[in-house]
Amino acid sequence: MFTQLRNTSNNKPAGILRLLLGLIFVMAGVLKVTVPHLGEAFEGQLAAAGLPLRELSFIAVPILEMLIGLTLLLGWQTRLSAAVAAAIMLVATHVHLVADDPALFPLQPVEPYGPLMLLAALIYLLWRGGGAWSMDLVKTRL
Repeated sequence: MFTQLRNTSNNKPAGILRLLLGLIFVMAGVLKVTVPHLGEAFEGQLAAAGLPLRELSFIAVPILEMLIGLTLLLGWQTRLSAAVAAAIMLVATHVHLVADDPALFPLQPVEPYGPLMLLAALIYLLWRGGGAWSMDLVKTRL
């Protein structure tokens, strides 16, 4: 079953999209951890949305974003990574819809444009797989 999840073709648009998404997720996680006002904004978003397990999410989400970003950059288990990232983007969309304080979104609009665009790109990867230059492609060819 997991072998079939890794099947992909030498699809260059999927490969390029995967690499871009990988960079975005690595950067998002790193920025939440290293830039104090972005970490504070993220903590405020979690509180404003009334999400459960805020303390755990505050620590786990940036780490998970960095791990997802690395797996996407490598093209390893792309569909699994895209599915986890899509779940995060669904929660991010919810946060954007319920947290209406612009100060909580210093690098993006309050409207959920960013999470929805990322979600659309992740759905493409769920459909096409890792594409060109991915470890999944190497595994598919074996």
